[in-house]
Amino acid sequence: MEIFMGRNIVKAKLDIIFKKLFEDKNNEDLLHDFLSSMLEIPYEDIKHIVVENSEILPESISGKFSRLDIRMTVDNRLVNCEMQIAKENAFRDRSLFYWSKLYSGDLKSGDEYDKLKQSFSINIINFNEFDTPDFHSVFKLINPANGEQLTDKCAIHFFELKKINKQVNKNNRMELWLQLINAESEEELDMLQQTDVQPIQKAVMIIHQMSDDEKIQELARLREKALHDEASALSTARKEGREEGRAEGREQGRAEGREQGRAEVRNEMIEKMRKSGMTDEQIEKILSE
Repeated sequence: MEIFMGRNIVKAKLDIIFKKLFEDKNNEDLLHDFLSSMLEIPYEDIKHIVVENSEILPESISGKFSRLDIRMTVDNRLVNCEMQIAKENAFRDRSLFYWSKLYSGDLKSGDEYDKLKQSFSINIINFNEFDTPDFHSVFKLINPANGEQLTDKCAIHFFELKKINKQVNKNNRMELWLQLINAESEEELDMLQQTDVQPIQKAVMIIHQMSDDEKIQELARLREKALHDEASALSTARKEGREEGRAEGREQGRAEGREQGRAEVRNEMIEKMRKSGMTDEQIEKILSE
């Protein structure tokens, strides 16, 4: 997985860069605009945003199998945003599980269920997951028979970067943010800079600044290595599992073959004994001895 191209532009699709871009106190306006665009909530309707997990321990950046997400309280809503580079098995189930933790985790002992808040998950994924040309898929709890919604407290969003249009449309703020996250070259960033959309221009400037920071470059390199090690370890485990399964299957096949052979010999013996005039009782007695 390559994270740098050209003049070593750091990529916002790398979770450590994504997290740093939106969690800096000086970039609250960017997070505000991003959430408004991705959740399709009017900008003015978002009054207050609190990032609940702003601290990243140094060891978590290079540690294997760690997840770097952004958990937020957005007014009276709970929002979790996560970047996912590599495709995982049962990713949809994992996303639903994480949403359920977000939804139920805020309820205190003794609280009534009506205290549960609207809980939204944002999954930005660098692979194709759904059978649709649209880059944005959102899932809610509805009755498929008539479309009636069970509750407005559940929404799980998926944004598939592989389906993003390369052409820049300054009037589509959601797509602009995803194009920024998906950008892998100086040229792509320049195209976004020329849109004159202020939050996007500021984000491009910050990515340039991070690209010139040797410490951030090193953090990105360590994170890239950790993700690569994780992907390699999972791939090796799956391969070993398949090999073990095939070996067990071969042994089971041989055992079944031996059992089938013994059954055929037994049947042939029974047939010969019957032809010689022996009764079933006599045959059963001989076979049981």
